[in-house]
Amino acid sequence: MVAVAVAGGTGNVGRAIVEAIVATGEHEVKILSRTANPALEAEIGVPILAVDYSDVEAVAKVLNDNNIHTVVSGIAMHSVDGTEPHEKNLIRAADLSDATKRIISSDWGVGVQEDQIGDIPSVIHKVNARKELHKTKTLEYTAFHVGFLMDYWGIPVVKSYLARTPLIFWLDIPHNTAAIPGSGNVPAVFTHTTDVGRFVAASLDLPRWEPETSIFGDRLTWNEFLHYAEDAKGTKFNVSYDSVEDLSAGKTTELPSQVPFYQYLPKPILQGMAASFGLWFEKGLFDLKTPKFLNQDFPDIKPLKVKEMLDQAWRS
Repeated sequence: MVAVAVAGGTGNVGRAIVEAIVATGEHEVKILSRTANPALEAEIGVPILAVDYSDVEAVAKVLNDNNIHTVVSGIAMHSVDGTEPHEKNLIRAADLSDATKRIISSDWGVGVQEDQIGDIPSVIHKVNARKELHKTKTLEYTAFHVGFLMDYWGIPVVKSYLARTPLIFWLDIPHNTAAIPGSGNVPAVFTHTTDVGRFVAASLDLPRWEPETSIFGDRLTWNEFLHYAEDAKGTKFNVSYDSVEDLSAGKTTELPSQVPFYQYLPKPILQGMAASFGLWFEKGLFDLKTPKFLNQDFPDIKPLKVKEMLDQAWRS
């Protein structure tokens, strides 16, 4: 048994990881957060340690004082306004801490490269975090590649700690509408956050980590995803296909569920994100290529499949 601290463990992917580790009963779990929250601490049943990520030495002291062996980062890496996430400082603090031996850096997507900087706001931050990991002197580290999170198309019925009102790209199930990127025939990996948490919890007991860890819940094309959604709802969708030319120009078909989000993300920014991700799908970047998936080490973990999730959420 070791002490594990989950940064950003009060919500989103981090909360799913916290619950999965607690469920094993194998490790002591704490949450790192920028603010104390006694009510949420009582709800989750895990201590919340308030930290100031701008003070690396202070964060390292918190890790030391709590004998944190492993840090798992669920820090949000997207930043539309260009604000630098706290990931690099968390890595530096873990490296400085005498107690801390391992860290899982915040990725939870695909292994991005420097030539993708500018595509999506999070890319530069993930690239910079990877460079920071390479500088560490004392840490064993990894980052999880999970494809695209499938939660968004099961909320609110299928349990998830992602936004309760999800920002919808490509498949607008409430409005029976789809805007498929490219041909829709390129396979992609989709994983639910619940299964991300289960695999992370299982990985804590591995004797050795690779610098990159890949997992998958399901592998299918957007056309197959669309077929399962139509089948679950018992109706045909209004379907359009955004060409590679349009995606390259930052243009995507507007979905009805996107309009309410323009007050938070202006339409050009939202469409730009949808177009960039759409190109990644069409280029096969979400079809994770790896000689080994962690699933092979833990065959007892049976991940949720897209069809199962859609049937739970949408079949009458």
